Amino acid sequence: MLTYGLLTSTKDPVPLRSGSVALLLRGFVADVACELSYRNEEAEPVEAVFVFPLDAEAAVYAFQACLGGTCVEAQLHERREAREMYEDALAGGHTSFLLEEAGAGGDVFSCTLGNLPPGVEAALTLRYVCELPREPDGAARFVLPIVLRPRYAPQGWVGEDVIQGLPRAPPGELPYTLSLSATLESPHGVERVVSNCPLTSLSYPGGDRSSAQVSLAEQPPWDRDVELLVYYAEPHKPSVVLEAGLPGAEPGSLMGDPAVMVTLMPNLLEATAAGEFIFLLDRSGSMDSTMDARADSPTRIDCAKETLILLLKSLPLGCYFNIYGFGSEFESFYPRSVEYTQKTMSKSLKRVRRLRADLGGTEILEPLGAIYRSPCRDGHPRQLFVFTDGEVCNTREVIAEVQRHQGSCRCFSFGIGEGASTALIKGIAQAGGGSAEFITGQDRMQPKALQSLKRALQLAVTCIALSWDLPPGMEAVLLGPAPKVIFAVHRCLIYAQLRGQPPPPGTAVGGVTLQYCIREQSYKETLAFPLQPQAGDRLPVHRLAAKALLLDLEEAMSAGAKGAWSRALEASLSSGVVCSLTAYVGVDTARGQPVQGPLVRRDVPVAATTHHAFHHLGRRRLVGCSQVMRNLQHLVVTRYWHFSELERLPKSSLCFRLPQKCLSWLHCIPERLRGHLQCRGSESSDPEVPPEPVPQKERAAEESPLLRLVSLQNADGSWDLGPLLAAALGVSKTDARGRKPSEDVAPSVWATVLAVVWLHGRATGQRNEWELLEVKAVAWVRDQAGPWLSECLEAANALLGCSVDPAIFGL
Repeated sequence: MLTYGLLTSTKDPVPLRSGSVALLLRGFVADVACELSYRNEEAEPVEAVFVFPLDAEAAVYAFQACLGGTCVEAQLHERREAREMYEDALAGGHTSFLLEEAGAGGDVFSCTLGNLPPGVEAALTLRYVCELPREPDGAARFVLPIVLRPRYAPQGWVGEDVIQGLPRAPPGELPYTLSLSATLESPHGVERVVSNCPLTSLSYPGGDRSSAQVSLAEQPPWDRDVELLVYYAEPHKPSVVLEAGLPGAEPGSLMGDPAVMVTLMPNLLEATAAGEFIFLLDRSGSMDSTMDARADSPTRIDCAKETLILLLKSLPLGCYFNIYGFGSEFESFYPRSVEYTQKTMSKSLKRVRRLRADLGGTEILEPLGAIYRSPCRDGHPRQLFVFTDGEVCNTREVIAEVQRHQGSCRCFSFGIGEGASTALIKGIAQAGGGSAEFITGQDRMQPKALQSLKRALQLAVTCIALSWDLPPGMEAVLLGPAPKVIFAVHRCLIYAQLRGQPPPPGTAVGGVTLQYCIREQSYKETLAFPLQPQAGDRLPVHRLAAKALLLDLEEAMSAGAKGAWSRALEASLSSGVVCSLTAYVGVDTARGQPVQGPLVRRDVPVAATTHHAFHHLGRRRLVGCSQVMRNLQHLVVTRYWHFSELERLPKSSLCFRLPQKCLSWLHCIPERLRGHLQCRGSESSDPEVPPEPVPQKERAAEESPLLRLVSLQNADGSWDLGPLLAAALGVSKTDARGRKPSEDVAPSVWATVLAVVWLHGRATGQRNEWELLEVKAVAWVRDQAGPWLSECLEAANALLGCSVDPAIFGL
């Protein structure tokens, strides 16, 4: 019997053998079936527990098990009742299984299989549907989470953290495998699929491009999520999907009536220079991790710093800004937001370059409170940008804090790395009327952040009103909250239940109109759709509509709204969509004999990451002060070092000697473990103090050619002519000065034209990252160049070997 490198004292085998995923993508909706195959190879019955993440907005709607050829369909019950049924089944010797939300975030689920007899195989299948985000280039993005990381628990937190104690296995030694196959459908055509894992060739079994199939070509790495980017023809078109209700369900009920999903995109909106922009950056130890498993991958903190530089350069003159960093504590660049000028921009850029992931844990609630307590600037709407790897336990408290201030502050959030909590990232964006982005693997953070800044620079859509054009006797009832804010090029999804008597087939058309205002300008989007609903057995629109309603009701429950609990329970039970109040439970009563023997629990392990490299660190004696203290603080305070794992190590194998003055933070270590630590007198008395570590990739940001040029731009959009600019442009100092078309041309005008031409000629693929700062540059140069602009452009094209169109400068 095989054993694996689990981080447990007994290294017991785990019965999970494989996972397979069947995926159906219809436009921007995914219907997913995950099958988990188990086999108990032990001499005793086991209870296998598998904890896994899902999108916080995913609707889990079905669960079944096949045990030795017998299939048992799980039923959804009130959560306490489901647990009692599960425990009663185990006590009676029956095989049983349970699926429920785990933890407080709503984006982690626990799948438990109990009393699996020796030698018996079981296949558990769960189904869920979820919306797919649209990337800036129009792609639909599906992510299958593979990596589980423990959520950071703030000091004093007493809530549930179900994945904190899960065993870890080296990624190459996990005792189970994964396969994935996908069917892609779109009436406009499927053009291509891109993935971070090897795929088979895209095939079109129907002969046209409306349906395609693809699958994983090999076992994916365990150090990353599996991502699919699906490119459809005409992805920007608004649409309406009408779905028939569940056959046999009572008319007038959530599942008995047709459900409609409306996708709308407002017209392009004008930009505004006014605003207060606050950037809240996670500086916990986890941000020192790399973006992916590549040896040359940048750290999360380095990517965030480069993004901050581009954001600062892209802000308009006349706005206000501030930068906060948080961990176990927080700090801000300024006591209150300052005006964006050349002086404040230059001062802030210097501080950004010195930022480190050195503030301990991930406690975001306190800095949020400090930001909200700071008075807003009149005439400058506040925009908050939150960058974090999003791993906290008090997710709902954080979301509630953002929700309380949604009227005065819009919030944009960015989840960094594979372990980011979708409940946190999406929750604060939705509560704050902003948008959420996720940056994983080899994604670049910069274009997504700049895309959000473009939205923030646009006035919020207000006076939103929905109206429906339906035949007499029919009405549309919204499921979930009505939209409060919509951004340009941002998708708005609306779910509704169509009540009343449907018209005869082929005789009627319905319509929906979205009206909104920007200042005193009115806009309107109208869509017509046939009132003939699509039939099917999976009902993805109904499930997603139910999930939207449940999320809204759970927020109302946390606010103490009367009747929200009973409405949420009824909606969950009738739709089959599991929520915090319900759980799926199944019992195999077909076996004639109860299972005999003591029940042994087996937690299915997840892949260990580089964060758990402390085991290599812990097997040698370390001495010194600053380096050791940083290592311990980084590993323990930032949640990577689980105390339960530390406790299993021999006391003699892990001994740290620290000066007394460095132990003020050790209150966070349980007293029973402090014997692993020894204190010595003074730093100077120990000859073995190691040198200070060199910060990883200290100047990584400056190595980017684009960033070298952008870093030289002034706050008003201009560049100064000098040797640093010449080096960034890749030309000699002599040519940079000598090729200026006339002595009458100001050096800064010539320098700015050169920079803009370089951006268009040498950094076209990164346009999303420099588009906003180029707008400032072109506006400035048009105002300053006078009659020499055409000559400057011609000379700049010749010097840099480019052919930039004069229309770029409005010529």
